[in-house]
Amino acid sequence: MDPLLDPATGDYAGPATDTLANAVYLRLMTPLGGWWADPSLGSRLHLLARSKHTSRVDLLACQYAEQALSPLLADGRARSVDVSARRQGKGRLLLSVAVVESGGRQRHFQHQVRIA
Repeated sequence: MDPLLDPATGDYAGPATDTLANAVYLRLMTPLGGWWADPSLGSRLHLLARSKHTSRVDLLACQYAEQALSPLLADGRARSVDVSARRQGKGRLLLSVAVVESGGRQRHFQHQVRIA
């Protein structure tokens, strides 16, 4: 069990977690190839920061998040990953991530993406 990371600050939140919360957070927040120990960890969501806010960008954000979370499916820690996007005002996109863990329990996570 790892200490839980707070998505708002990136700091340890105190209690330990037995869920995929840290794995989801790190895979979405880290730019793809940005961690020396595992160049496959991360997402391309940071590339959307200068994109105009269109429906195409919403689709790209979902695809980038699903791609970043696909290793959780490959290593058997998750059964399924479902990502949807919702505009949350000017310059912000909220990703809703539903992950079904290998034990069958469904977890929900949210991740904000900044868009120009």
